[in-house]
Parts: sequence; C-alpha cells; structure tokens
Amino acid sequence: SPMKEDQQELVTVLKNVAAQSESKVFIERYASEIAGIKEPIRKDLLVAARKALRHLVNEQSAKSELGAWITSYTERIQPKFSSHLFSQSDKNVFSVKEVLPEYGDSPEDADGRMIMRDNFDAIFSKHPEALVFGEDCGGIGDVNQGLEGMQEKFGDFRVCDAGIREATILGQGIGMAMRGLRPIAEIQYLDYLLYAIQIMSDDLATLQYRTSGRQKAPLIIRTRGHRLEGIWHSGSPMGMIINAIRGIHVLVPRNMTKAAGFYNTLLQTDEPALVVECLNGYRLKEKMPSNLGEFRTPIGVVETIKEGKDITLVSYGSTLRLVEQAAKELLEVGIDAEIIDIQSLLPFDINSDIVKSVAKTNRLLVIDEDVPGGASAYILQQIIDVQDAYKHLDSKPEALAAKAHRPSYGTDGDYFSKPSVEDIYEKVYSIMHEAKPDAYPELY
Repeated sequence: SPMKEDQQELVTVLKNVAAQSESKVFIERYASEIAGIKEPIRKDLLVAARKALRHLVNEQSAKSELGAWITSYTERIQPKFSSHLFSQSDKNVFSVKEVLPEYGDSPEDADGRMIMRDNFDAIFSKHPEALVFGEDCGGIGDVNQGLEGMQEKFGDFRVCDAGIREATILGQGIGMAMRGLRPIAEIQYLDYLLYAIQIMSDDLATLQYRTSGRQKAPLIIRTRGHRLEGIWHSGSPMGMIINAIRGIHVLVPRNMTKAAGFYNTLLQTDEPALVVECLNGYRLKEKMPSNLGEFRTPIGVVETIKEGKDITLVSYGSTLRLVEQAAKELLEVGIDAEIIDIQSLLPFDINSDIVKSVAKTNRLLVIDEDVPGGASAYILQQIIDVQDAYKHLDSKPEALAAKAHRPSYGTDGDYFSKPSVEDIYEKVYSIMHEAKPDAYPELY
C-alpha cells in the first residue's frame, strides 16, 4: 500500500543518514520504531522524521538528505488535507481579468444606487440563470433602491422577497447554487449576517474543501454595512466574519461602481463570495459607466488611490472617504500620506503591493471601523507577517480602530464610536512627531 511504501522509504532514509551521523544510535532508534509499526499513519512518519532531524542540525549532508525527504513528503501529503479551500478550477476568481469602467464624453453624475440598479438590470438581461432574493429586495427594490423596478421587469421568480430568516436565506441560496443557478442572497444589513454565520461557516465555506472540489456552490451574498447612525445598522464586525468564513471571498468595495464590478466578476467564476456595500454610499454621486454588466473589479488586488512618501494608510469601505479627507488636511502641514484601498479582505493583496508602499514610506497605519483587534489585527498580520513589511519600518506599525462597543446612535454616536477625520489626522501626526519631533511638535 502507499502508506507501507512511504514507511519503508523513510526507514531507508533514516538508516542512510544514521550511517553517516554522530547521532547514529538515536537515528537508528527512530528507524526501528517506524519499521515496527504495523499500521502506520502519516503523522507517525513525520513525527519521527522531524524529531530525528534535530539530531542532525550540525551535520550538513545528513541534514540535507532527511530535510529533503520531509519537505517533499509534506508538499505531497499536505494538499490531501488542505486543498480546495477555494476553487482550483479554471473558473476561480484569479482567472478573471480586470475590465475598467468606460465613460462617454459627458458621463452622467448619478446616485450610487442607480449604478447598482442599472448594473443589476444588465446582469439579469445577460445571465438568465441569475436571480436575487432576500430581505426587501423584491417589492420595494431593496432598502436603498438598488433593485428599483427589477421585479416588475424580470418577474418575482428572479427578484423576490424572503422572510426575515437569514439562516434560511443562506440555506436556500446554497441549494440553488449547487443546482446550477446563480443566486444572489440579500441580507439587509451586515449586522444581520450574524444570524447566518453558522450556515456560512459550516456549510458554504467548507463545501469545496470537504469534497475535494467535487461539489461547489457559487453563491453571492449581498449586504451593506459600515458607517450609518444606529446601534444595529452600522456595525462592522469584519474580524468575526473573516475568521469564521475562510473559504468564502470577502469583498469590501469603497463605492457602488467597485461593488457592481465585483458582481460582474463573480458571475464569471465558480466561487462563493460576500459583498459588503457601503451603507452610506447609495446617495453619493458617481459617474455612470457606459459598459454596465461588463466592467470587472479584480479580486485580491489593492488599489493605491493617492500616492505619498511619508506614511502608508491602509483602509477599506466607507472609512476611506474619511482617510482621504484627513490626508488632504495633513498635506497642509507637510505630511504626504499614501492611501491604499484593500478592496478585498479575502483574498488579501495577492500581489503584495502594500509592502511595496511601506518600503517607500517606512511607516504604516491601518484604519478600521471594527473593534480593536478585529479586522485590523488580521490586516496587520498579513502585512507584517506574511509580506514581511517589518523589514522596512522606521516607526511602529499602528492601527486605529473603533471603540470596543457597538456604535452609539446619531451623528455624535458615530463620531465618538468610530475613527473620525480628526482621529486619523492626529494619529498620523503623532507617528510623524515620534519620527521628526522638531518638524512636528506635540499637539497635546
């Protein structure tokens, strides 16, 4: 059997390295123990090999031979336990190339919700298998009118309301997606997604993984969140979400054009995703693209929306508008910040563009409206640990997050609960003060 063959192969390697090692007696003991196991499992082999390697740390030739076996074996076996968390087919999200929005000579300024509406119109016309269902998306055209008139045009089978049962909505969406439809399951607000997290985590996120890619459910979950003014309508529990649903892409567009592009991209793929639209962005003006249904926002790719030389500011979603305003005010005192829009939390910056920015500015601040240690902790881990940005830092990497409670009600509640323009300005200023105290005297 393959396991017996692997067992014998390791015994042979261990005997070979024992013959040339000063720790022969210890290595032979491991070889004897492995050879004596009647029904070995893979863990048995790797535990013995990795412990034997410790005895060879100063013996280059023997260490190289055993180390090569361990590396080769792990690379061959690990996929049996870790493959297909995301799609490995030729329709995965990385197979879709970016298509930029196109604009005529005099593009119309339109509410963001109209870009969403007209793009959904194009989607339903182009994709007969696509449908949207969920909370208030049918009769009233969703709570922000992003689906205005769609039920009248496409019928109540393709644009339909559902009860306030988030777990049921997710379960129905999974079933439809597994049977070849392209459902978009609408959860009214990001806060309400928590009722569906178990279904998303247990069933949807694991489907390709636990079937080694033999089953898939490319369900798109549409919701809206981040900043508004209310305790149950403006939460941003992104840390909780991204750590519960590995296996589902999590996309956080800063405006409705970017969001529409994500839907266009996802419909070309065979993967599930969560799209979190900016709740306070539906009435903000954007240019109306002329290639609705065709432009595509790339997944896993960050965007530098302002170049600078003094510090890298990393954020996403609604908070980016505050970051941009703070950056303008910082320029007035000579601080030139670079701003990066994450766009996609899962997957995260596949081209490692953020570390390239940090290598230029040597300073990093992550701005996030989740609680302290929420999504900002994940973002910093990706930048500092995965991308090794620590090598380029001249100042401590920092995070500016919301307070550790639900956002309080009203405009004052938002101001005192989540990062404000003044918070961002003063946090950046304090970082620059630490680096250049003469140029930037203390504010307080």
